Amino acid sequence: MTTIREVAKEAGVSVATVSRVMRETDKVSKEKRERVLEAIDRLNYQPNMIARFLRTSKTRTVLVVVPDITNPFFSNVLTGIQNYANQTGYHVLLFNAVNIRNQNHELMEMLGQKQVDGIIMLTSQVEKNLLEKMNEAYNLVLACEYIDGIDVPTVAIDNISSSRKMTNHLIQIGYRKIAHISGELDIVLSVDRLKGYKQALYEASMDVPNAYIQEGDFSYEAGYNLTLKLLSLEEPPDAIFAASDEMAMGAVQAAQSKGIQIPEDIAIVGFDDIKMASIFSPALTTIAQPTLNIGSKAMELAIKRMEGEVITKSQYILNDHLIVRKSCGYHV
Repeated sequence: MTTIREVAKEAGVSVATVSRVMRETDKVSKEKRERVLEAIDRLNYQPNMIARFLRTSKTRTVLVVVPDITNPFFSNVLTGIQNYANQTGYHVLLFNAVNIRNQNHELMEMLGQKQVDGIIMLTSQVEKNLLEKMNEAYNLVLACEYIDGIDVPTVAIDNISSSRKMTNHLIQIGYRKIAHISGELDIVLSVDRLKGYKQALYEASMDVPNAYIQEGDFSYEAGYNLTLKLLSLEEPPDAIFAASDEMAMGAVQAAQSKGIQIPEDIAIVGFDDIKMASIFSPALTTIAQPTLNIGSKAMELAIKRMEGEVITKSQYILNDHLIVRKSCGYHV
């Protein structure tokens, strides 16, 4: 396999010069740049790929920033992204941002090396000014979440409407003491789902005790621990609406650990309709997001931006569906 040292020797330049050419810096003269490119062609250094990239300044690669690659919801969105990429000859590079707020430098370093031509963010947990800079320099698309006041194409469901729909369902089938376990409340979609829950209760003239709203982090553990807290209240809820299926599953396990039956003693519902939701016991009532379509639409928009097409529409709102199963006590 040809090495970078052999390319440098063939071109009559230093290894550092070859490296600068590959990184597309402005510190290399046109004459030296051409010699390096010709050497890459002659020596077939990483066949075709690098030479084509250097001449076109395009990698045909999209960076997908995922807040938690182990979360089944995001894996489904990624499948939609990858399927569309496969059909169009584009490549996907994943950045697993478990703690995105502390990984900004790592992310920007990757972008600075020009390894990608576009970005799909499956999280909005990045400073707004940083997102604006990324949007100026790259072809940015937000999926699943959004940020107010930033001109970036966004693909998501209406989280307020869907959360209101779920809460209304619980009200309509007779529940009156409905608690909510939210995601982190510095995340837009968590705030929106809490808004929808409150709107439904307000429209039904039902009070929401402060203790009935607990902030979680979308994890099974949060659902479990916060449900134990809710069940210990002097007047515990008769229904729990968790902002994710994983939290709902944790809630079910917590209730069952106390000898409480679902749905006979308490209803527990979730959000997202991950694969486990339908085979969990009891099967979860939940909001189904069109995860594959969210992924494929986000990739479509990213490619359009990379190919220079102007995107005139800023928000693409896809349809969600209420899936009624046994966990709410009303199965159709």
